[in-house]
Amino acid sequence: MNLLDSKSAPQVILTREAHIATLTLNRPAQFNPLSFAMLKAMQAAIDEVSRSDARVLIIAAEGKAFCAGHDLKEMRANPSQAWQETLFSLCSEVMMSLTKLPQPTIARVQGIATAAGCQLVSMCDLAVASEEARFATSGVNLGLFCSTPAVGVSRNLSRKRAMELLLTGDFISAAQALEYGLINHVVPAAQLSAFTSDFAQKIAQKSPAAIRVGKALFYKQIEAALPEAYALAAETMACNMQDDDAQNGIDAFITKAPMPKWK
Repeated sequence: MNLLDSKSAPQVILTREAHIATLTLNRPAQFNPLSFAMLKAMQAAIDEVSRSDARVLIIAAEGKAFCAGHDLKEMRANPSQAWQETLFSLCSEVMMSLTKLPQPTIARVQGIATAAGCQLVSMCDLAVASEEARFATSGVNLGLFCSTPAVGVSRNLSRKRAMELLLTGDFISAAQALEYGLINHVVPAAQLSAFTSDFAQKIAQKSPAAIRVGKALFYKQIEAALPEAYALAAETMACNMQDDDAQNGIDAFITKAPMPKWK
C-alpha cells in the first residue's frame, strides 16, 4: 500500500513480508521530516496495520537519515498558533498510536534521528540502530525546546540523561544511545536490515495473543502505582490463561511435546 501526497509521490510505503509489516518514511532528500502530510500518511498506515494480521511493525526510512524531525519550512510558512497546535496534536496522536498498536514496533535507525525523529524512536517499543546513527533533541539550538519529543525521550532515559539531551541539543552516538536506554541494539550498517528482520521474526514466532495482551499491560502498568500495577497484571495473567495458546503451550511444556502452532 502506498499513501500518496498531493503530488502523487508516496510519503510512506507500507510493505508486508509474511507476518512482518514495514512502514518506510519516504522523503529521503529532505531527511524524512514529519510534515503534516507525512504524519497523516503514517497514521493511515498504522491504522491499516492495526486491522491486519501482521505480528510486528518495523518503522524504517529511505535515504541517509532516519528522520530529522518536523518540517521547519512548513512550520514557518504556517505561523499561527492554531495551525501549530493542530500539527503537534496530530504528531502526538501518531506517537501514541504506536503505543496503542496491538503489534510490537521496532525502529530501524540509520543516520540521524533528531527532535521529533528522536521522539519517534523513543515511542517505538524497540529500536535497532546502525553504528553510524546519531540522536539529538536539537530544537533548543534553534530557540525551540523539544517539548513533545521530551515526552517519549524522558520515558526511555533517566531524568538526568534526558535533561542533558534536551538542554544542550547535543548529538549522542548509537553506542551512547544504547547505554542510555534509547535503543536496544547497535549493529554495522551492512547488517542493519537483516538484523532487524531477524529480531522482528523472533517476536513474530511468539503467540500473537500473548504479545497483544502483554504489550497493552506493559504500558498500563508502567505508569501506575505499584498496587494498581499488580492488580492489572494479575487480571491480565488470569485472562491470558483462558486463551487456547497459553493452555496448549503449557500442556506441551508439561508433556515435553513440540510447541503448538499459535493461533
